[in-house]
Amino acid sequence: MSERILKVRDVRKCFGGLVALSGVSMDVEKNTLTILIGPNGSGKTTLINLVTGVYKPDGGGIFFDGTDITGLPSHEIFKLGISRTFQIPQPFRKLTVLENLLTVYPGNPGEGFASALKRSEWRKFEEKAVEKAFELLKFLRLDHLWDQEAEKLSGGQLKLLEVGRALMADTKLLIMDEPIAGVNPVLAHEIFKTLRKLKDEKNLTILIVEHRLDIALRYVDYVYVMAAGSMIASGKPEEVVSDRRVIDAYLGG
Repeated sequence: MSERILKVRDVRKCFGGLVALSGVSMDVEKNTLTILIGPNGSGKTTLINLVTGVYKPDGGGIFFDGTDITGLPSHEIFKLGISRTFQIPQPFRKLTVLENLLTVYPGNPGEGFASALKRSEWRKFEEKAVEKAFELLKFLRLDHLWDQEAEKLSGGQLKLLEVGRALMADTKLLIMDEPIAGVNPVLAHEIFKTLRKLKDEKNLTILIVEHRLDIALRYVDYVYVMAAGSMIASGKPEEVVSDRRVIDAYLGG
């Protein structure tokens, strides 16, 4: 039986009189590529914000890899192994591709006052960090751009750079908000092929919010569908696209 890395149980969230989530539950199994879909305003972003600690739920529970993370702040959730990318990438634009990866590598002893004096220790650490960064850049096919400033990358390359940053932080669950938004179809397919490869070869679990279903559904393992603050359907891609509730609420009837 597959192991669930993320469990969301009866989560509720209101903003004043607006009910954004009305008792949402979902599971994400380890080493899967799962997609969360639904029309604009259905509650997808609110749910992601709750999982990643941007908001605190008004009720219910969120559990990650056996730990109750309900209401924890974002930085603590990040340390536990959940990373998030955004529809509009947010790298350090004036830093190079390599430097962007190195900034998120955890535990650098050179950042401490006393430990920084032990040069041999932090030099070994930084050599290891650079080695890991180049390994990831090669995997993501960004190694030829290692010395380019991030602001010079294309939209698709920036999306991959954000994936690399998450992997440098030893992420267990990567949550991606519209990873192929604004990306041409050829590169969009390449991004999803890379995500599949990451899942298979790096044992990464990935949860995606995406609207371009004609591309995304070819690659995902499992689908959750939201509408009006509720989870209305879930299942394999072929099951979900033929579900009358999904057709009525999302695909236009």
